[in-house]
Amino acid sequence: MAQSKWFITVAAVCLSCLPISGSAQQNSSVVAQVGNLKITETDLEQQESGKLLQARYQYYLAKSGALDDMIDQKLLEQKAKQENLTVQQLVDRDINSKVAEPTEDQLKIYYEGLETDQPYEAMRPKIVEKIHTIRANKVRTAYLKTLREQAGVVIQLAPPTADINLADANVMGNKDAPVMLVEFADYECPYCQKVAPEIPKLVSEFGTRLAISFKDFPLPMHSHAEKAAEATRCAADQGKYWEYHDLLFKTKELDVDQLKGHAQSLHLDLAKFSTCLDSGSTSAAVQKDRQEGVALGLSGTPSFFINGHYFSGALDYETLRDNSNRELTQQTHQVAMATSH
Repeated sequence: MAQSKWFITVAAVCLSCLPISGSAQQNSSVVAQVGNLKITETDLEQQESGKLLQARYQYYLAKSGALDDMIDQKLLEQKAKQENLTVQQLVDRDINSKVAEPTEDQLKIYYEGLETDQPYEAMRPKIVEKIHTIRANKVRTAYLKTLREQAGVVIQLAPPTADINLADANVMGNKDAPVMLVEFADYECPYCQKVAPEIPKLVSEFGTRLAISFKDFPLPMHSHAEKAAEATRCAADQGKYWEYHDLLFKTKELDVDQLKGHAQSLHLDLAKFSTCLDSGSTSAAVQKDRQEGVALGLSGTPSFFINGHYFSGALDYETLRDNSNRELTQQTHQVAMATSH
């Protein structure tokens, strides 16, 4: 007989997940008084928004981890109840029993990779325990992933949000698309280079439902990053921003002669491009993006904002896709609620 499907919907609203702007009532409240000067929530949010965004994001990460643990426990409890087992019996049957013990050859290969003066026999119990833990975690993760898919888990806990200025930004797609993904990045950053191939895949999957914007955030330790960012804007003057942008991430060739070579390979007016690049005429635009990132409290790249929701680090394709889908689902739900009333 087919097992019935259960559903878990997790909804959470917390201070860390609210937009930086907050409610009008909250923002007008006085949080401090310096002599006759009153400091309101609005003053604090506007002047220290970057520090607050980072603090809220760290709180979100902690809360998200705790929420994942709670969901996993609930899934195991529900599955165990359905099978007339205790949770431990379920774990022993479906997880622990599936963990393969390492062979002696595997243990010795692992030992050879260790930097230790201890003999193999002394290290063997620790190596067995380590490998067993790694394998058990993999089996457990795969098992819980299956349970989540079967249960239809919906997580509504979202990262904190911030307003991003797109007035003069380069945007791929319609600015009014249901999902706007903004990336603050650096062309020399290896993590940005790693995530770059995932963006076109995302565009291919979502089509007109997704728009992409790239913000320049050249880091001080990357000597070629700022000039590379300027070069993309020189290419934009000739209508080839995104083609040039993609070429930089693909080739990773960023010195000035290479930047000009890329312009030539894209059949740009090389004299016009070289004049633009050598003069530094687009430097102010790059610095404007960078200052926006600094005001947001960004310190590393890449940093993403998906419909304003902040994510830090080199997100993998699955995370980018899932959070874009979450935005679409939420908008669909909001429209359905509005029409039902």
